[in-house]
Amino acid sequence: MAAIKQLAAVTRSGIGKGAARSVRREGRVPGVVYGGGEAAEPISVDFKDLNKFIYSGQFLTSIFEIDIEGRKQRVLPRDYQLDAVTDTPMHVDFFRLKAGTRVRIAVPVRVTNREASPGLKKGGAVNLVLHSVELVVPAESIPESIVVDLTGMDFHDSVHVTALKLPEGCKPADTRIDYTVVTVVPPTIFTEETPVAAAAAATTAAAPGAAAPAAEGAPAAAAGAAAPAAGAAPAAPAKGAAAAPTKGAGKK
Repeated sequence: MAAIKQLAAVTRSGIGKGAARSVRREGRVPGVVYGGGEAAEPISVDFKDLNKFIYSGQFLTSIFEIDIEGRKQRVLPRDYQLDAVTDTPMHVDFFRLKAGTRVRIAVPVRVTNREASPGLKKGGAVNLVLHSVELVVPAESIPESIVVDLTGMDFHDSVHVTALKLPEGCKPADTRIDYTVVTVVPPTIFTEETPVAAAAAATTAAAPGAAAPAAEGAPAAAAGAAAPAAGAAPAAPAKGAAAAPTKGAGKK
């Protein structure tokens, strides 16, 4: 069960935007306490106290015992508004908790025993699909978190809502779908071509009409044969062929 936190408050008579601005100028935050079969009661709380509780985390899943000028009530924060520019609290709503009532609340998910997961040991990662699970719980025993044990989980193993170990009296708010809560995924490996190999492949693909290699033992084609180098002796004529006349031949 979540620890009960203490918060002091005072009643406020005025309602509306003008009264709310007046409360804020005094360093307080306007709010309201409602539910539990009683009429809604306008209150105000200290700005510093409320701001600390909101930014310490799990504010909406924490039970408060609120002291309204000597009258103590157990409440659960249901909503709050922040300033659009400064992100400071502007208003807060509390729901009265009566014995025997049940509330619907989003409980955060927490994983344990990472070192006992074979998948994580091999370089995998935890994929937290749901950061919180909607539960219907007794008002007097709201859990701080839902614990998922990763012991023995390998690649592609997962935990669903129906496999969660919930405290006594708690049950999922939505039982129509067995949602995935946590999975263990393998590491992502990216392969990158070296610049030299990529350039060679691109050059080969871009060369149009490249000649196919000659078959083994086939004679080389005569067309396009390379000319003899400058100064080289001419090739000998074939057997029985007439020799080419030399320069100046036939002059007497």
